[in-house]
Amino acid sequence: MDIELRELLGSTTVVWRPGPGWRMLASGVLGGGLGPRTWVLNAQVPLAYDRTDPDIHLAELCSAHGLSGDGVGMLTATAVRHYTQAREQGVEVTATVGLSVPTWAADGAALPVAGRPGTVNIITALPVPLDDAALVNAVITATEAKTQALWNAGLACTGTASDALCVAVPESGGPVVPFCGPRSVWGARLARAVHAAVHRGAVNWLERHPDHEVARSAQALA
Repeated sequence: MDIELRELLGSTTVVWRPGPGWRMLASGVLGGGLGPRTWVLNAQVPLAYDRTDPDIHLAELCSAHGLSGDGVGMLTATAVRHYTQAREQGVEVTATVGLSVPTWAADGAALPVAGRPGTVNIITALPVPLDDAALVNAVITATEAKTQALWNAGLACTGTASDALCVAVPESGGPVVPFCGPRSVWGARLARAVHAAVHRGAVNWLERHPDHEVARSAQALA
């Protein structure tokens, strides 16, 4: 996965341009959902980001990057220059990991938060076509691996409140794979690659923020 790291319009971005022939399932603010996509952009914004039109903001950034056609746009409040990557037998993953506001998914005391940028954003590419059900399964597998990686890094959380994920697969080029759970061939590879990238990113974040309360909590759990 050849990543470009650039700064335009006051935002540092990670851009992946695989070109045509890819199908992506994504939760990005721009280009989310399922369909043909030719690029992915992950843009850094301030932690106090409060724009109510993130899709328009991302469209502006994409235009500045010369990105045309359909793609996926995500936002993160972490420093994207510290992105991490992992490869596992054909599966490739790029992650940006920020942990300033970790959370448990099932937290009855938490209040809804709208419009905040994601902080753990994951872009993953598999070299084989997946059917729709397997793509959904890949999202579950990647999310489970992310949570395991955060726990293994000493963090008592499932992620942050608005993490984003993009799974990319070729539109054609071989038999369509019907399974992508963690014990399937490609799901196991995906899980290991996501775990490696997110764990490395989490450890790096903790090392860069040793005085943050999240880092102190992680040290106490170690």
